[in-house]
Amino acid sequence: MKPTAARPLAPIAAPVPRALPAWAYSHAEMTRLEYERLLKPSWQIVCHVNSIPAPGDYVTLDLGADSVVAMRNSQGEIQAFHNVCRHRGARILEGAGNCPGAITCPYHGWSYRLNGELRAMTARETFPALDRAQLGLKPVRAQVMFGFVFVCLAGDPAPLEQIWAGVASEFAPHRFEQMRPYGRMYLEHWECDWKIAMDNYLESYHVPIGHPGLNRMFTPDYDDQRNFPTGVARGVSWLRERPSSRWSERLYQQLIGAVSSDLPEPHRRRWSFYSMLPNLGVDVFPDQMDFFQVLPRGPGRCTIRGASFAHPDERREMRIARYLSTRINRQVQREDEFLCRRVQQGLASGSYEPGPLSRLENCMLEFHELLRARIPEVRQASAPARFT
Repeated sequence: MKPTAARPLAPIAAPVPRALPAWAYSHAEMTRLEYERLLKPSWQIVCHVNSIPAPGDYVTLDLGADSVVAMRNSQGEIQAFHNVCRHRGARILEGAGNCPGAITCPYHGWSYRLNGELRAMTARETFPALDRAQLGLKPVRAQVMFGFVFVCLAGDPAPLEQIWAGVASEFAPHRFEQMRPYGRMYLEHWECDWKIAMDNYLESYHVPIGHPGLNRMFTPDYDDQRNFPTGVARGVSWLRERPSSRWSERLYQQLIGAVSSDLPEPHRRRWSFYSMLPNLGVDVFPDQMDFFQVLPRGPGRCTIRGASFAHPDERREMRIARYLSTRINRQVQREDEFLCRRVQQGLASGSYEPGPLSRLENCMLEFHELLRARIPEVRQASAPARFT
């Protein structure tokens, strides 16, 4: 009997990647899980070192129920603490500012040195046998990278130099460490889940439709994109040769190459967009840079926290370029807020089921895979009756 020739096996179709289920963007329990399992165990940006240049200068960061303060101490070093008085738990500081000589709780007047040590207490004699050395502000793990202060509240993430290693050479010509704040830090409250805002930042598939101004000026960054195994990704948009039909965009196209001549030539006509999972975006332009941090604020709501930085430069042409860059980016942010709000509204419909994702949404897919790994409940099509 002759052996039968083996038939070629039919190719097995790979599963189509899909987005998270709709309930994951609106369930009340998700905010707690996201802070505990994802955000607190990761590096969170607080500020630039030059936002706190003098002893006593501080910036706070609120992470859900937690609040952290980054401060420059009397020796000029930067430290981070839990922003909670060791007496009765009052939150001590708000926003940004300066503590001249001591950090003082507004409730009972307990005061702490700029290094966090307990300095004095009102009516000290009413606390017998008290060991002040045990009652300093609780420290928070902090690291400075590229001139920015990062903190981590839990877990043991990789060092930042390891996380950002793949793009450090691209950052180097911009000298972030020497930049100064360009305008004030801002907080915007968006009516969408934080994951929708981050999904939006991580994919440029929407840019040709959702951002007509950017599309007039630049190539889509998904044409020049890289993902790194450390949770960092980068996309580059190159300035188009064809002038935009809008005066502000056209003028920026004309100016930016000349006013940024201190940069290597390839960096003069590109806008680069970087992300570090789970919730940080870094935008790098020839004239300035900014960060974009997305924080949950409860079901269907989030806070966008950001700031811009630049080198001191009073040339008229640079002032014009920065004005135009800021004007263009404000419009982009308004467009993004509108699009994200529309997605939140659409996900509330019972008719929605997760659709297929494009290969141009691969950074968003990586984000969703991280969520599925840290919060396995989101793998389910419907919300579980009980969360662990």
